[in-house]
Amino acid sequence: MSKVIVMDHPLIQHKIGWIRRKETGSKDFRTLVSEISMLMCYEATRDLKLSDVEIETPICKTTVKALHGKKLAVVPILRAGLGMVDGMLNMIPAAKVGHIGLYRDPDTKLPVEYYCKLPEDCSEREVFVVDPMLATGGSAAAAIQMLKDKGVRNIRFMCIIAAPEGVKHMQEAHPDVDVYIGALDDHLDEDCYIVPGLGDAGDRIFGTK
Repeated sequence: MSKVIVMDHPLIQHKIGWIRRKETGSKDFRTLVSEISMLMCYEATRDLKLSDVEIETPICKTTVKALHGKKLAVVPILRAGLGMVDGMLNMIPAAKVGHIGLYRDPDTKLPVEYYCKLPEDCSEREVFVVDPMLATGGSAAAAIQMLKDKGVRNIRFMCIIAAPEGVKHMQEAHPDVDVYIGALDDHLDEDCYIVPGLGDAGDRIFGTK
């Protein structure tokens, strides 16, 4: 069974408190989402393997640590996932970026694919799928299945706020994918919005509502 890690870092919790507030405007919301993503990336990459590399400092030769042959990729689920990319790249600037476009059908609540563009060598990379919200889990599970269908095997999912229903769905659909969560909320309402949540992350990031 996959790991579910709920972040307890004080800075993450403080910044999530700010993005929940309805009076937080798009500019501050975008900045905070990027900062939260950077802090979460720091935690989510804690177990990446290191190897010894010999280098030369201005003083002498020495042995230092470097990431052990792991090529990384960040794959946001469009469109809200785009808000998390810059924060991730601040921490892992050599990572490549793919994009998966899904939207939730308003009637069936099921995800519908409309776009997928990945790095050519994505199957060789450790892939972080990012989306601010994990509500029903349908879009996240569908995006991860799209990656698996293209040969990707090392996948982690990262979201800022999750509902228990979405976590359960993810664990059932992809028991091999670790899930990193900024805050685990109470439940979904009748419209499949996370409660207490923060509303529609995409609309708040891009100021479209």
